[in-house]
Amino acid sequence: MTSQAGAVDRSAFRLTPADLGRRVMVRRVVGFEEDRPQFSDTPGVLTSWDRGRGVLTVVNQGGQDVELPESTLVAGKTVPPKPLRRSLAAPPVPDPVEFQRIAARGWSALEQEPLGGWVLRSSSGFTRRGNSAQTLGDPGLPLGEALDRVHDWYAARGLPAFVEVVRPGSTDGLEAALAARGASEAVTQVRTAPIARLAAPVAVDVRLARTADAAWLSRYQRVEGDEAKATAARALLHSGPSVWFASVTLPEVTDGPAAIGRCVVEGEWAGFGAVEVVPQARRRGLAGAVMATLASRAAEEGASGAYLQVEEENTAARSLYDKLGFDTAYRYSYARLNA
Repeated sequence: MTSQAGAVDRSAFRLTPADLGRRVMVRRVVGFEEDRPQFSDTPGVLTSWDRGRGVLTVVNQGGQDVELPESTLVAGKTVPPKPLRRSLAAPPVPDPVEFQRIAARGWSALEQEPLGGWVLRSSSGFTRRGNSAQTLGDPGLPLGEALDRVHDWYAARGLPAFVEVVRPGSTDGLEAALAARGASEAVTQVRTAPIARLAAPVAVDVRLARTADAAWLSRYQRVEGDEAKATAARALLHSGPSVWFASVTLPEVTDGPAAIGRCVVEGEWAGFGAVEVVPQARRRGLAGAVMATLASRAAEEGASGAYLQVEEENTAARSLYDKLGFDTAYRYSYARLNA
């Protein structure tokens, strides 16, 4: 920066590294015209502050990282999310085939192999969604042979063989073929809601990050004691077009965040998951605050629809999502092949 910049008033810059994870507005000098400074404003989430390099990183409303040298900054403050009209509708819900593919891109299995129009997915056994055969389309083989191939593929990896069955969407006759083999099923609901119904001011300090740090992962608590699954979990959690992690800390909860959540944004749709609240902090609205903050961020990136997947037997989660205004779009199931 030229000596001219040294005369610029920086008294309006009030951010510190303690503001990491908050929504901010930052103003910087981008040049001079006739000795007058020219400014540019960057709204977004403050995701890093490298004191060694003297650079802040703000993820802007388009989801891009913007590096801002400290020497150019003249103003900065935390700001609330942009308000949304509550009447803003969600986009039309895609058909189940397209929606399952959207969801799969937001939770992308570590190993994927096509079988005709099917996709065999493996992630060291971490989650059924990351370790199941997606059966959208024609496998290119008679169903019996295709299911044998699925069974053998997972057996070679030391994993149970799960088949994702989508109604409508999966190959004709698949359910009958699975039933004939005695495959047991677990049903999952796909639920949707307008982002505007979720995004709202919150009374707690919810921080956002692009990566799940050790504290966030410690609260996730899905893979303790299994390093292969832990590695797969980190990869799956960070997969997707634009991923955000939320966390809430409370003084009385000393072993990690009191609440966490995850959101992945792709175009008009944002997928929510991994919402966890420690038992001693439940019934205080933390889950709703996490989802509201993630929804506000997703809306800034252009999403207007929210979706999530919840096991039908998980009545506690379904009750929360009922209160938040999620409706069931369709169901699918995971069928386990025993032979």
